[in-house]
Amino acid sequence: MTPDEIREKLKEVKYPGFSRDIVSFGIVKEIDVDATRTQVRLAIVTDNRDVALEIVQNVELVLGGVEGLPPLDLVVEKPQAGEQAAAAEKQPERGPKGVPGVARIIAVASGKGGVGKSTVAANLAVALAKAGNRVGLLDADIYGPSVPTMFGLAEDERAGSDEEGRLIPIERHGVRLVSMGMFVSDGAPLIWRGPMLTKALSQFTWDVAWGELDYLLIDLPPGTGDVQMTVTMQIALDGGVIVTTPQDVALADVERGVEMFQRVNAPVLGVVENMSFHVCSGCGREAHIFGDGGGKRMAEKFGLPFLGAIPLLRGIRENSDAGVPTVVSEPDGDAAQAFLSVAERLVLSLPGKEVGHA
Repeated sequence: MTPDEIREKLKEVKYPGFSRDIVSFGIVKEIDVDATRTQVRLAIVTDNRDVALEIVQNVELVLGGVEGLPPLDLVVEKPQAGEQAAAAEKQPERGPKGVPGVARIIAVASGKGGVGKSTVAANLAVALAKAGNRVGLLDADIYGPSVPTMFGLAEDERAGSDEEGRLIPIERHGVRLVSMGMFVSDGAPLIWRGPMLTKALSQFTWDVAWGELDYLLIDLPPGTGDVQMTVTMQIALDGGVIVTTPQDVALADVERGVEMFQRVNAPVLGVVENMSFHVCSGCGREAHIFGDGGGKRMAEKFGLPFLGAIPLLRGIRENSDAGVPTVVSEPDGDAAQAFLSVAERLVLSLPGKEVGHA
């Protein structure tokens, strides 16, 4: 095989957690073939030894299966400082791209407002972090950011920047947070049009020092407007989660959300039914205020996993307003256990290999 043919063959090796290959990421530097050996030089950016080891093993597996190829001499190098940043950012010019160092990117969406999507996203992020994962949460609701409130950030608490000018997430409860609410005064209106939204989302995604993450959750605003289309078309999502409420009238909203993800070939990982039922504080009986089983029926209709039901409890709202997600404030309560169960099913629904803990 010629070096070009070997380079083409190496496109079968995907960067762990990404849909893109190591050639597209600029990891394959030099290939030299003679009668006695096949030397391949790799420049692996990540400090995560497990990721580097998996790349090496997959290269050996792919080239080891080529009949007649001389023995492999694999050389792994660490890029110099200037090269490292360039290699980490190297992506195909068109189409969605991943975030260097982030294994899985999951969007949390809803067809309409008022279904508690941000509450679900916040508690799922904390649930994944409590299971030992490295987790980030990007609040993509530019006009109405709620993550700062839900995680108890002070009004004057602002994200800093590192030596490279990247934003440094603020960490709470094991989750690294980025939100427009960290850059504007509480209650200040934003009057922005599409191009400004796109630029802000780009900065919040790729100009952030996320570090190594097992999961980056993106809390989308409700609906299917500019922000949603920007995220789904520019960011290489591993999947989306749709949050809804039990009533049948929400069916059309779920359908719009499913179609949005399907257009960019991102799998819908499942449906979460929020405000599923209310438990009477006096008698302990369940009351299905918004209907019974609508979310599960919606999931069945579209052939999607039903990730679980979250009860309608005043404590969830009070905890969110107090800045401490329910999974942290009441870890042994029914609501927290429901969120933990949804997080576990979410991990199991991800396509391909499992990268984090359930």
